Amino acid sequence: MCVVASAAAVLYTMFSLTPRTFLARRCATVIVRLCSGGEVGPGNFPPITKVSLSKPVQWLPPPVYATVSSTPSETKVTTLENGLRVASEPKFGNFCTVGVIVDSGSRYEVAYPSGISHFLEKLSFGSTRNMSREKIMGTFEKLGGICDCQSSRDTFIYAASVESKGMSDAVEVLSEVVLRPQLLPEEITDAQMAVSFDLEDLQLRPEKDTLLMEMIHAASYRDNTLGLPKICPPENVMRIDQSTLFTYLKHHHTPSRMVLAGVGVDHDAFVESAQKFFVERPAIWEEDPSLFNSRTIAVDHSVSQYTGGLIKEEADLSDVSLGPNPLPELAHLVIGIESVSHQHDDFVTSCVLNMMMGGGGSFSAGGPGKGMYTRLYTNVLNRYHWMHNATAYNHAYSDSGVFCIHASAHPSHLGELTQVLTREFAAMAGYTSKEELERAKVQLQSMLLMNLESRPVVFEDIGRQVLATGKRLQPQHFMHLINKVNTDDIMRVAGQMLRSKPAVAALGTLSRLPNLTDIEGALLHRNGQLPSKRKFTLFR
Repeated sequence: MCVVASAAAVLYTMFSLTPRTFLARRCATVIVRLCSGGEVGPGNFPPITKVSLSKPVQWLPPPVYATVSSTPSETKVTTLENGLRVASEPKFGNFCTVGVIVDSGSRYEVAYPSGISHFLEKLSFGSTRNMSREKIMGTFEKLGGICDCQSSRDTFIYAASVESKGMSDAVEVLSEVVLRPQLLPEEITDAQMAVSFDLEDLQLRPEKDTLLMEMIHAASYRDNTLGLPKICPPENVMRIDQSTLFTYLKHHHTPSRMVLAGVGVDHDAFVESAQKFFVERPAIWEEDPSLFNSRTIAVDHSVSQYTGGLIKEEADLSDVSLGPNPLPELAHLVIGIESVSHQHDDFVTSCVLNMMMGGGGSFSAGGPGKGMYTRLYTNVLNRYHWMHNATAYNHAYSDSGVFCIHASAHPSHLGELTQVLTREFAAMAGYTSKEELERAKVQLQSMLLMNLESRPVVFEDIGRQVLATGKRLQPQHFMHLINKVNTDDIMRVAGQMLRSKPAVAALGTLSRLPNLTDIEGALLHRNGQLPSKRKFTLFR
């Protein structure tokens, strides 16, 4: 029986004795007419017509199904005369994402006051030689676009998403922002206030992830490259001035250290815009040498040196979280070991291992796709009620990496928490079931493909890969590498990691924190057992 016709009959009956009779009858008439093709008068209701639900409806046009696009997905790369690499990839849609990825970041600030990258983030998309801040924002508003700037330890990214027809205008704005910023005194004053606010906010915020990531990198690479602070230290807020910033930009934000990447653009038109705005127009420091320090400061090309070690900060976190539902007082612990760079042959294996460890918060809801079957969920969060969170991270850079686990609990459980983490670290080099490994591989593959459905993510992937290697490998390449990972690879890579000296970062009330030597010994122990601390006594 026709489901729609039955629904029409119900409507007709339900509304027949109400003021809405006329409207109901008109609705029923239309629905029945569509189903049966019969004539419906204002006072009669036709019999219900049987319509097959397994045959196509004759009066509907045949469906047109999507097919695999014939547009090649290969990333095109062109190097311009000044060394700027222009990389693009086509993508269906009315919008495009374009941006500049620079080989810059906190690891290169060894000869400068730490915090320059933090300042440059705050100063981004300000007034330039040829554009005011209002004109830049107005341009993006007309193009229906947004802009953003982010820095990491080894890259600096300026990006914008706009309508495809405005690609050339977006490239012009990016060239102005990257190569010709004015960095006016009032803008630097505003940046100093913004950085000071960030520092205060980090101390007051209940979530301590950002501070702990700073601490674990400082412990892993003590006083070198990746261990230099990404967040501006308080003592440097007033030290960083216009001359310091322009000196850094002159040496590090040069076209030969940049990639102009675009997704959803025509490559030839993209290259033409890059030539016009990045090559033919000089940088502001080339036109006015008085802006920067005349003393030559060579770019730091040091290879990162993993050191390991302990960085801890005693702090009373009992009143950090205020409000009607405050968080409990927590002690935070991060244990890290040396991993591999993103160019290493074992990088994909370390990513699979990271997915296998997984983790999250004790109150996180979700299913298998969110990591509920990972080791830090099943072995830690589901077993120890006092554990607030436990999450694994794999930080990979061009020449090194850190694999770490961040966990938190009440300070009274800090010793037990350390023991739980060392056991999980040691277990990485032990038995791994085929089911567990396959689940981690499928999760990593699905995460990779789902993230690459987003245009900004594809843009960043293109930029980072071309900056590091001069080309971009397609997702299929990494899918194949993930499929090749086996249990022997996991045990081998985990064993190599565990032989490195641990890096430990701790924040909170730390009276129950074991010392670094004990933690290092536990990671080398087959079961991750911390040494016993029983005192000698004559009595039981």
